[in-house]
Amino acid sequence: MEQNITTLQQWIDESDNIVFFGGAGVSTESGIPDFRSVDGLYHQSYAYPPETILSHSFFAQNPGEFYRFYREKMLIQGAQPNAAHRKLAELEQAGKLKAVVTQNIDGLHQAAGSKVVYELHGSTLRNYCTRCKKKYPVSFLLETTGIPRCTEPNCGAIVRPDVVLYEEGLDPDVISGAVNAIRKADMLIIGGTSLVVYPAAGLINYYTGNKLVLINKGQTSADAMANLTINAPIGEVFSQITVGL
Repeated sequence: MEQNITTLQQWIDESDNIVFFGGAGVSTESGIPDFRSVDGLYHQSYAYPPETILSHSFFAQNPGEFYRFYREKMLIQGAQPNAAHRKLAELEQAGKLKAVVTQNIDGLHQAAGSKVVYELHGSTLRNYCTRCKKKYPVSFLLETTGIPRCTEPNCGAIVRPDVVLYEEGLDPDVISGAVNAIRKADMLIIGGTSLVVYPAAGLINYYTGNKLVLINKGQTSADAMANLTINAPIGEVFSQITVGL
C-alpha cells in the first residue's frame, strides 16, 4: 500500500493533464449511500426496486411514488465534500487536474471548488419544468410535498430533477466533453466506482496513456488493464497525496 501511494504521488508530480473519473465511492465518505454496495440502496426493500422507481417510465406513470422515494432516498441534506473532493479541487487549482468526470449527482465536486466537472448522470441540485423548462433549485423540492408543479401562470406542469433516469440517454454534450478530456489525459485516475454502469464505464476506454490508476475498496473488471491498482477508500488514499505549488 505504501509503495503504491508513493508511485501515485510520483505520477501525479510528473503529470500536468490529469483526469479523474469517479463513482459513488467518492461520496460515501460524505454520508451519501452507495447504490451497489452490500448495504447500499439496492440491498434494501421497497415496494418497487430502486431501478424501477428511478426509471423514465415509472416517473411518467407514478410521479407521486417516484417523489416519495426521491425525496427520502436521493436528496441527502447536509452532505459536505470529503478529502477526495477537496484534493481534486486542489489538483485543479494547481493546474495539474484538467477535468473531473463523475457518475455522481450530488454536486459535491463543485462544492469543494472543482470548476471543470462533467456530470454524466446530471445533478439533484437542478430541476426544471417538463413543459416550459423553468429552472428550480433543490430547495423547491424540499419545500413542497407530493408532485412538484411549475409555479408559472398557465403552466402547472410537473417539475422533474435534472438527472438521467433509467431508460434515458446521457447528455451528448457532457459525453463529448468527457471523452475529449480523457483522450487528452496523460494520467487517468479512476476512483470509487465498480465500473458496472454503462455507457459511463465505457468512457475509460478512450484513455490511451500509460498511467491508468484504479482506486477502489473492491476489485473491478478493469483491474487487469490498470497500471496501478490501490484497494482502499478514495478519501483515505487522497489524504496522503500532497499537491506541489
